[in-house]
Amino acid sequence: MTKIFIDADGCPVKDEVYKVAERYKLLVDVVANQSLHIPTHHLFKMIVVSGNFDAADDWIVDNCKPGDVVITGDILLADRCVKKSAKVLGHKGVEFTEDNIGTAVANRELMQNLRHMGEIKGGPAPMDKKAKSQFLGTLDRILQSLKKEGYL
Repeated sequence: MTKIFIDADGCPVKDEVYKVAERYKLLVDVVANQSLHIPTHHLFKMIVVSGNFDAADDWIVDNCKPGDVVITGDILLADRCVKKSAKVLGHKGVEFTEDNIGTAVANRELMQNLRHMGEIKGGPAPMDKKAKSQFLGTLDRILQSLKKEGYL
């Protein structure tokens, strides 16, 4: 059975995931280094990991499997989960796959180097309605695909 994992630190689409998970009746593990408020529902579980660097990422990688969905804005976590054949969705609605994860990792490194050199300042643009809509559309498409494959 498909499970959704949320890399919860800084995730701007948790509420959207909860609504979709309820509709599909999917379990959701919300993973973070500290306890976060999540809706009281038998499908949702808060997983608090140690404060070690990448502890939440490591827990998600150790527990996800083919047919699961991982929600994350962390490109390196996305890469690790794609390699385990999980479906991975970024906060702005981009699905990370074997075909595009290498480019995403390379772009992350380039942007990190440019920020380090002072060429670029600031981070990604904030979430807007268009990005949330794209996220929801891609999540639904992924879940429909998993349904066809027999995971749901």
